[in-house]
Amino acid sequence: MKLKTLLVTFTLALTAACGGKPTPSSTAVIADNAKPNVIMIVIDDLGWSDVGYNQTTDYFETPNVDALAQQGLVFDQAYAGAANCAPSRAVLMSGQYGPRHGVYTVSPSDRGNAKTRKLIPIKNKRGISTDVITIAESLKTAGYATGTFGKWHLGADPDKQGFDVNVAGSHQGMTLHYFSPYKLPNIKDGPEGEYLTERLTNEVIDWVKASKDQPFFAYVPYYTVHTPYQAVVDKVNKYHKKGIKSKREATYAAMVEHMDDNVGRIIDMLASEGLAENTLVIFTSDNGGYRMSSFPTPLRGGKGSYYDGGLRVPLIVRWPEKIKPGLDHTPVINADFYPTLVNLTQSKQPNQVLDGVDLTAHLLGQKKIAERDLFWHFPIYLQAHHAQTDQGQDPLFRTRPGSSIRSGDWKLIQYFENNEYELYNLANDLAEQDNLASDNPSKVAELKAKLQAWQQQTGADIPTKLNPEYDAAINQKLIDKILAKKQRH
Repeated sequence: MKLKTLLVTFTLALTAACGGKPTPSSTAVIADNAKPNVIMIVIDDLGWSDVGYNQTTDYFETPNVDALAQQGLVFDQAYAGAANCAPSRAVLMSGQYGPRHGVYTVSPSDRGNAKTRKLIPIKNKRGISTDVITIAESLKTAGYATGTFGKWHLGADPDKQGFDVNVAGSHQGMTLHYFSPYKLPNIKDGPEGEYLTERLTNEVIDWVKASKDQPFFAYVPYYTVHTPYQAVVDKVNKYHKKGIKSKREATYAAMVEHMDDNVGRIIDMLASEGLAENTLVIFTSDNGGYRMSSFPTPLRGGKGSYYDGGLRVPLIVRWPEKIKPGLDHTPVINADFYPTLVNLTQSKQPNQVLDGVDLTAHLLGQKKIAERDLFWHFPIYLQAHHAQTDQGQDPLFRTRPGSSIRSGDWKLIQYFENNEYELYNLANDLAEQDNLASDNPSKVAELKAKLQAWQQQTGADIPTKLNPEYDAAINQKLIDKILAKKQRH
């Protein structure tokens, strides 16, 4: 049914490049019959290429996500706001870059061997302050029912941060038990052997059916596919038979399939309840996945790395008859969800800086968003996960303290320890292997100036105090030892 439309004026709240000052008003055409329902599915630690439609192998089986990709707009240059769980979710829920809310990592910020850390990192905040207005709180101003089902990781209880219903959300950043009993806060254990991803989906479906008489926002941050790797044995064996020898990696592939099954259940429920046409579905991940040998990726690094392997994530946005399916190469970041949803739901603009851009006109095919720069700030240390395969700047850390900017096809990474820079052209070097900093000093200077201006505008804390425990000789000795072992293998 073709819907009558009207012009709705909205104000973009982009501040990343303009120091917190609102941008000029724009217009976008949206439907006037009803506010769209929103289901935002955020998979934990799902890699950019760990879905069927985008995989570099034929191991992953994600028919439901693949179908969603055919029905929706796929962004192949979508970015998380950070390279690991809590900080990325903080960017998403607040609409703000890290320096504004202070969540930079999963505490503590001084990870790794003290003798290898040259600087004292910035202290991390555990979760976003209740003074920060979340997406859920903004959508409630437009009469939305709000529910979260899964990992919160941003405070003790999301019902204090805008959600009417909270299932399994707390400060806890992972489950130790995917099979019941779960031993998680804010969820009752199910029958012994019940699988957590299935249970959370049951909760989502029941809540949506009970809430469908008003507009609703269902935030579905599954715990999967975060460690520990646990899945139904039959699914694991299936991937062994497909050729994956490692039990860990076969289990990961099985968990991806479990996830896909349950995404399919949510999509099927929307259809059966007559909700599909007026429900905006967002499917994404909170950061890159861990690197695994069976699943090679063209991107460098993985979770915790500020190379694209840690930051680039799958993103599908579906709204039947409103958003035209296709492939979009526009760089976007999860901070964009907030201003976009505020406009689409006709919610009250929050009284806080939003660093994302409103994608409404872009999504509806009316006007492309203006080219802008994307930023990341990580004044912390995150130790290596697997030194042989992490592909970090050095094998001791997935990241050392620094900042990063993507501007057009260019990406600049600044490391604070020695004021070093790396420069990559992502159009020609997706794997970020060819550091062009010494060959292109003018581009380094240009992006460095932009990055410094952004750091000043956002009040980014930059570590400068030297760590008295640091030992340069030991640091280099440990690096050389791992590199030598890597060469032998």
